[in-house]
Amino acid sequence: MSDEKRYALTFPGTPGTQAPQDVVIVSWTSTTGPGGHPVYEDASGIVRAEISDSGEVRMLASGGHQSPHLPVHAEPLPPS
Repeated sequence: MSDEKRYALTFPGTPGTQAPQDVVIVSWTSTTGPGGHPVYEDASGIVRAEISDSGEVRMLASGGHQSPHLPVHAEPLPPS
């Protein structure tokens, strides 16, 4: 398991606009994803991601009818 407990996930802005990228902070949960790696989620529980030790990200749907976008970058954050 990764020693990192938080990540900043950066998502692309709206295509065709000057919208800035979105950054979401996710924290470690005690659950494991389908790939066997730790699951991280934002404070609302809506943004959920499985992140491997090598930084690979798999977005996880937190509800029906979601089609989560892949982040451009996952940056480990120092412990808070």
